[in-house]
Amino acid sequence: MGEDNFMYNQSSISQAGLAALLVLGMSTTGVAPLLQAESAQAQILPRTSQGTLRSGTVIPAVYSGQNRIILRPNETLPLTLTVAENVRNSRGAILIPKGSRISGQLEPANGGTQFVAKTLILRNRQRQNISATSEVITRTEEIRKGNNDRVWQGALVGGGAAAVISEVVGDVGVFKVLGGAGAGALGGWLLGRQERTEVVVVDATQDLDLTLDSALAMR
Repeated sequence: MGEDNFMYNQSSISQAGLAALLVLGMSTTGVAPLLQAESAQAQILPRTSQGTLRSGTVIPAVYSGQNRIILRPNETLPLTLTVAENVRNSRGAILIPKGSRISGQLEPANGGTQFVAKTLILRNRQRQNISATSEVITRTEEIRKGNNDRVWQGALVGGGAAAVISEVVGDVGVFKVLGGAGAGALGGWLLGRQERTEVVVVDATQDLDLTLDSALAMR
């Protein structure tokens, strides 16, 4: 009877050992490739961590394509900005990756213009509302006939600004017009009706950093 119990215990131990070896084998062959796949995926696209950005957090942003944006002091101009640097929370986790976009508009504010953000579009195309604004930009230039082409050439120009500039310079074909104003909308160009006009000039790479007006909880 004692011998039978000894053999039974040996069999139980052998079965337990075999099960442990099987589990260990599955762990060493299955977990490592899974971790490698996750690491490769992380290198392809910066991953955002769920969390919250505090009110007052600065989001570096630019308008890509032109160095300057020109509009009338009372003009509203829809724009989509690009996030220039990763935005991290207080623990260092990236919540808004570089290359994400922010849609909103430049609108009149306190004697100048200010970008008001409406929608954050992450690199994975996820969208969420955002409350953020730029500083008020009050830089102006006076456009005069024949001597101010340096201001508006190569710039992005709002439809309202294009209309008044065309009255002074007589040709809107030399700059890119934004805001749906084509030749028909600007028709009549009225050359000679104005000798000068004042416009607001935005530096597209320096003036558009945004500050969160309220905390942003990432989804």
